Amino acid sequence: MPPFPELPAGFRCRPAETADATAIGPMAGLAVDEVEAALERPGLDASADSLVVLEPAGGIAAWAWVRGRRSQVDVGTAYRGLGLGTALVEWAEQRAIEIGSPTLAQTVEDEDLAGTAILRARGYEVLATNWELELRATGVPALAALPADVSIRPFGAEDAPAAYTVIQDAFDEWQPRRWPYDEWARMTIGRSSFAPELSQVAYADGELVGVAMCLALPDSQEGHVEQLAVRRDHRGKGLARTVLAHASFGFFQQGRPNLTLWTHSGTGALAMYERLGMSVRRSTTVFSRDL
Repeated sequence: MPPFPELPAGFRCRPAETADATAIGPMAGLAVDEVEAALERPGLDASADSLVVLEPAGGIAAWAWVRGRRSQVDVGTAYRGLGLGTALVEWAEQRAIEIGSPTLAQTVEDEDLAGTAILRARGYEVLATNWELELRATGVPALAALPADVSIRPFGAEDAPAAYTVIQDAFDEWQPRRWPYDEWARMTIGRSSFAPELSQVAYADGELVGVAMCLALPDSQEGHVEQLAVRRDHRGKGLARTVLAHASFGFFQQGRPNLTLWTHSGTGALAMYERLGMSVRRSTTVFSRDL
């Protein structure tokens, strides 16, 4: 593990712990169980691959983690401009080099001009764009007609292996590495906000061909689709629209009329979601550099 970064007077750092998630989440604009999952994901050793920065009164001002070629750095709004972001990016790069990663990618909110400037100054280049999309309900969501050979039902524990395969096969078309099953499980079905009764699986001829993995995030009046995928040989049949409609209907029944999801520029799915009536709420940029 590289040495702790130099910080402004009064600030100190230490490895992050799962118990820090309740403070990191609000500071970073993340769900608490998302932070918990990130710190507990297989392949990440929180004692060596993460840091939290503590401000003089002991509260968490910033955090960072490194997992292979990816890292995340978040600085609380009140503590920007003090050099914390630069210090954590430098630490993340050194940790990535230490574990043998040839590149490092980081995601920054497009509204975070200071964070973008830090990465640009260090030679990072744009790798991809992420968009958060929203679907605002104007009434009870209409359930799209099913293809003749397809059935849809809520997710069950027995669906997990097949759902993993469909999702990873779809995501392999753009993501740099295939997640091992245990890592995927911790980051999806292992989250406390995972809602199996709202998640949807589509079957054709006894095989899972489409899936929407849904989260019922606490303190939110919206439904969230964490992952949506359709097996390649069943695309072009309106199955994504149908699975999404069933997820939206389930959330609506639970008092969450609006639906959100993220999509990545590598998927080429933005236009499809816009045709389904979704609109862009905000965006992030993935930056990467050679180490």
